[in-house]
Amino acid sequence: MIDTKAIEEHIRGILVALGDDPQREGLIDTPKRVAKMYEEVFAGMNYTNHEIAQMFDKTFEEGFETTESKEMVVMKDIEIFSYCEHHMALMYDMKATVAYIPCGKVIGLSKIARICDMVGRRLQLQERIGRDIADILTEITGSEDVAVILEGCHSCMTARGIKKPGTKTLSIEFRGRFKNDVSLQMFLR
Repeated sequence: MIDTKAIEEHIRGILVALGDDPQREGLIDTPKRVAKMYEEVFAGMNYTNHEIAQMFDKTFEEGFETTESKEMVVMKDIEIFSYCEHHMALMYDMKATVAYIPCGKVIGLSKIARICDMVGRRLQLQERIGRDIADILTEITGSEDVAVILEGCHSCMTARGIKKPGTKTLSIEFRGRFKNDVSLQMFLR
């Protein structure tokens, strides 16, 4: 679990290291606010992929008894955010496209968005976010045919270092039939 008291103490130390006074009016409650924020934005760190799959395992089988489905489920523009594990910098304006071919059951649509959200709430690499979402979706649905496309901005690229505003990073995780079937891939663009 996230240790908010330890976070508060470290934030006080960072404020001192920055040359500021953590006791001045504007900063008195900052360590507590940052700890509370970290508890929220890093909530996904409290759970393994398997635990997230168990949390959001709401599927429906009626009408999907066959495992030879030709149908595809695609959700586009799922907004998420995360924090880069290299700089603890915000990955923002991130949109996920998640697709799968049902294998005897379908997952509740809101659960896909909730999975994306929870996976993003970790110190993470964008590429790993896509893999984790695909792993969880496969565990819940039983389908090996999964695709996850993420496009996002990274403040470690746009606000510091090279400072290239507007730069976007695209990562693609294709599994099963999505790997080689261009006709499936075209629905994801």
